[in-house]
Amino acid sequence: MHSLIRPNAWVGLKLPSGSTKIIQIVPDTTISLGKYGAFPANLVLGRPYHLTFEVLDKTPEEAFSRLRIVPASELHAEVIAEEDEAEGKTTAADRDANAVLTATEGEEFSLVDEQGNIVARSGREVIDDSAIQKLTHDEIEELKREGNNAGKDVIAKLMLSHTALDQKTTFSLAKYKLLKTKKYIRRFQVVPIDVATFAQWQLEEKDASKIMDMRAEMFGLVGCWGNVHYGGEDSMIDDPHSRTDQGEETCVPIQPDELKGRWLVVDDTCGMLVAAMAERMGVLYPKEEEGEDATVTEQAPAREAKQEVKTDAQTQNGTAQENGDVDMVDVVPETTVPERPKMTTTNKKQKVRPRGSDFAIPFSQTNTLTVIHSTSQPNLSLLNYWNFDVTAPNHPPHPLLNHLLNLTWLQLLKPELDTSYSTEPPTASAEELASWKPSRRGNFHRKRRRFARTRYIVDSTRAGNFSGLVCASSMDPISILKHTLPLLAGGAPVAIYSPSIEPLAALADCFSVPRRTAWTSGNVPETVGKSLEELERWEGNEQFPLNPTLLQGVSIQTSRARRWQVLPMRTHPLMTERGGADGYVFTAWRAKPAEGRVEARGKFKKIQPSSTKKAAKIDGEGTPVETPATGEEEDSATAGKRKRADTLPPLDTEGTPAPENAATGDVASPTKKRKVDGEAKVEEV
Repeated sequence: MHSLIRPNAWVGLKLPSGSTKIIQIVPDTTISLGKYGAFPANLVLGRPYHLTFEVLDKTPEEAFSRLRIVPASELHAEVIAEEDEAEGKTTAADRDANAVLTATEGEEFSLVDEQGNIVARSGREVIDDSAIQKLTHDEIEELKREGNNAGKDVIAKLMLSHTALDQKTTFSLAKYKLLKTKKYIRRFQVVPIDVATFAQWQLEEKDASKIMDMRAEMFGLVGCWGNVHYGGEDSMIDDPHSRTDQGEETCVPIQPDELKGRWLVVDDTCGMLVAAMAERMGVLYPKEEEGEDATVTEQAPAREAKQEVKTDAQTQNGTAQENGDVDMVDVVPETTVPERPKMTTTNKKQKVRPRGSDFAIPFSQTNTLTVIHSTSQPNLSLLNYWNFDVTAPNHPPHPLLNHLLNLTWLQLLKPELDTSYSTEPPTASAEELASWKPSRRGNFHRKRRRFARTRYIVDSTRAGNFSGLVCASSMDPISILKHTLPLLAGGAPVAIYSPSIEPLAALADCFSVPRRTAWTSGNVPETVGKSLEELERWEGNEQFPLNPTLLQGVSIQTSRARRWQVLPMRTHPLMTERGGADGYVFTAWRAKPAEGRVEARGKFKKIQPSSTKKAAKIDGEGTPVETPATGEEEDSATAGKRKRADTLPPLDTEGTPAPENAATGDVASPTKKRKVDGEAKVEEV
């Protein structure tokens, strides 16, 4: 995206009323903003985006209004004043000047914050605006016709002539001032056209059904679940350098290993979905060449000087006319014809690429979008706002030229029935070609180039291995997945948008657990004896419209970002938000079923039922104990006694304990006090 406003670029103008106006900045023309005035387009060329301009009053010497860049300190003056007052940086003069913005002493309030500070007054009086506003409608219109400092004088006089400002609460006063500012101030902000801004403008200002009621957050959700991202550096195909007397045998063959980072798209939103995906992939905005913006900046003063010379001539012609003309409130735009942009010094130095042979493929093998449509030409009209026209035969350089491919459903399913694919390209020798007229030679080369491009697009699409599928269409999603699922690589995400949930619910039911279980158990006689490739392209029946094993992790979700009013005791969603369809997204991942039956391998221990389990016999070291004589397991008490008996001192032949130490003559006592399992016990020997 360019950082400066360029000639013939589409931009958004944010007006004080909160609405956005999408216009094209054509040099040497006049831009009209309705009641906010008009100004020459040359005054904003070469300026950075996101600046706020103010439409000034016309001077007697000029027939047009100039612009003033509003600094940030002026735009946020009230916020800065509140912060300074909170920090104690304001003076007594400033407090006196802004005394009307605070509540007067002695008033009764009922709403306070956590610290006990007064926030708003509880009692409010119903005041008649016509009785408290001294200025009449005719006087306000007279102020607007007189030069009123871009509307600021009108706002100041309205505030001064109001006799009940002291009766307004802080919130009411701020709301009153905001309404008057939106109505009379003549300012606008220039913003670039991105997907979020354009989607909001299309929903609120234009026809929302044209983009299937998709909001900005829904475009982000579809792109996120579709895993749309930059697919890598461009990998172009070498030119075969075919001669005019050679046919399709010289076409470049498809290399499936080189096809990476590609997405399938089914778009019924007039190209809005393609624009959102192209923005994520980095191919929506033209690349900014070095020194290009500097040239635009240098040409801006020349255009302004040209506008001044033109205005002086109009002023001299106007002096010969009779006086008595009445100034209009809104400036009428001039009906000037836009001139053709002249070639700049930068354009002269650009290298002209030599035209390749007729069978040269201009498309990249990576980071591409393949659009499937049902008409002769895809409906991508909204891409014109990003300076791309899919129907232009000789389009200027644009990233989408090498990364956007389109084909019809007929070319995908039955390419032999499509004439542009099946008809062999014409051939002619160099001598025969030189004898033809220029128009005939042009048609000859155009047919050969169209054949090569169509053959490459169809063959590369049917080769499959796509990184994902993103769909926003009014077609039945089951019929779409029936022919597009075999083209996806393993693990590729699937994201399908629909304004209503019913089509997506029917699609999700095709991949339910009962259907998958019935499929894998062999209850579908039509699938017996077929290979995995045949099962992936199976046409389906009434009970199984799709192969239920081709998708995993199926889910349906929705998301909607709502704007809220956040005020003490009055926090709620804005009541003026637009309705319409919420929209739902079907998400899943492509799975590659394994051939044959899946068997689990490993060592498993058989678990006995609880009714037949026996108590474990474990010794002091934690190992099972068996009775030496019978081999049967002993209980824990018997095993403990036997172990303790083994540790007693040996007996002599008469049954008395033998002495433990022959040197000292000590004899083991017939009883031993031992500590077993933490308890003291006396055992008899």
